[in-house]
Amino acid sequence: MTQDPLTLYKLITLYMLDRVTFPLTKAQIGDFLLGHDYTNFLTLQQVIAELIDAELIRAASKRNRTYLEITDEGKSTLSYFENRINDSIKEDIAAFFTEHEMEMRNEAAIVADYYKATSGEYEARLLIKEKDVTVVNLTLSVPDEDTAAALCTNWQKKYQDIYQYLISQLF
Repeated sequence: MTQDPLTLYKLITLYMLDRVTFPLTKAQIGDFLLGHDYTNFLTLQQVIAELIDAELIRAASKRNRTYLEITDEGKSTLSYFENRINDSIKEDIAAFFTEHEMEMRNEAAIVADYYKATSGEYEARLLIKEKDVTVVNLTLSVPDEDTAAALCTNWQKKYQDIYQYLISQLF
């Protein structure tokens, strides 16, 4: 039975999101699909948009990243059609996750975002999550957007050192 390539790309995306316990970014899914030459960038964007429209996945944007999670409806749909994904593709996905899991998990677990507060200042919200537990939740008020953006960028790079410092000082 021949299947529409878009359908296969949607199933691969659902399969990937179903195999992790944390959200994946559009870029991470793209790294797999584009890196294995399954599709091109524009088709990938169409696939993700159609999955969101069908409420099979949900998207949340933070700073310059879009995080994707499978919905219950997406899981149900996948359970009916997962057998349409070739075993070699599933093996490729498993190998991709084995190779990149720690960096993908860290990207989802280290959250940095900022917004303009009602006071007119900017607030940078910095988080470390472990599974569904928030380990650190730090909000800093700063006078301007550039400073807030810099805090978020530096948090991504230095969160481990900052966390270790806090623990050493507080315990």
